[in-house]
Amino acid sequence: MTAATQSYSPGRTLPLRVEFARQLRRRRTMVMFGVLLALPWVLVVAFLVGRSPSQAGSLRISDLATQGGLNFAAFTLSVSATLLMVVAVALFCGDTVAGEANWSSLRYLLAAPVPRARLLRQKLIVALACSAASVIMVPVMALLAGTLAFGWNDIRLPGTGEGVDAATVLPRFAIVIGYVMISQLVVAALAFLLSVSTDSPLGAVGGAVGLVIVSNIVQAVEALGAAREFLPTFWSTAWLDALAPELDWSGMIKGASLSVTYAVILVAVAFRRFRGKDVVS
Repeated sequence: MTAATQSYSPGRTLPLRVEFARQLRRRRTMVMFGVLLALPWVLVVAFLVGRSPSQAGSLRISDLATQGGLNFAAFTLSVSATLLMVVAVALFCGDTVAGEANWSSLRYLLAAPVPRARLLRQKLIVALACSAASVIMVPVMALLAGTLAFGWNDIRLPGTGEGVDAATVLPRFAIVIGYVMISQLVVAALAFLLSVSTDSPLGAVGGAVGLVIVSNIVQAVEALGAAREFLPTFWSTAWLDALAPELDWSGMIKGASLSVTYAVILVAVAFRRFRGKDVVS
């Protein structure tokens, strides 16, 4: 047995710091983070340039966005969570294995040798970390941009117009961000599964984004009744309950349970599928 063989340890292959460094240096990561950080400022400029006369009776979330940093952060989160964040999460998780296969570097990683389960685990951890960062940075930057542009006021709830003290709502934004992260797990898990099933990163990303689009369309069919509650996007706006005067957990618990269940199943299938996948064909 050679010294190289004796020193080999599967647990030391592909360390997280190396994978983080690789992913953070990639152009698509920097571009996506740049877009997410720029979005709140673009919206601020849009509101300042295109501001229309105040409509006292309007209770839409878009019309309340300029009434303080908290309102602006809630508005920015509502418009970004339905598509832009979905694209970001799908991009980070859908490019994990498919990207390596597309570059023809996957077989060399496994020949290093990096155990297949460890390869998937390390890549999934990094992808989820990047996804979490993308979810966090949007409301945080929106809160900063909205406060600088529109001041610091109590939040007003869309629909009712009821005001809630800012000191009460601000800590709840941690709940909001946490719930949005959990609700995006379905997108992350599906993109990850598709990533181990194809060598096309675009196909993996598009498939995960397509799931959200189709789910939103089917969700609009009221004839389905309670069956819509099992759609992955049905509870996507349940985070609004965290901003109400009385914190309501019911919708978020249902949504989080559904998202975690789907995610666990999809990730398990991804690991099982990759275990016997031919990576040299």
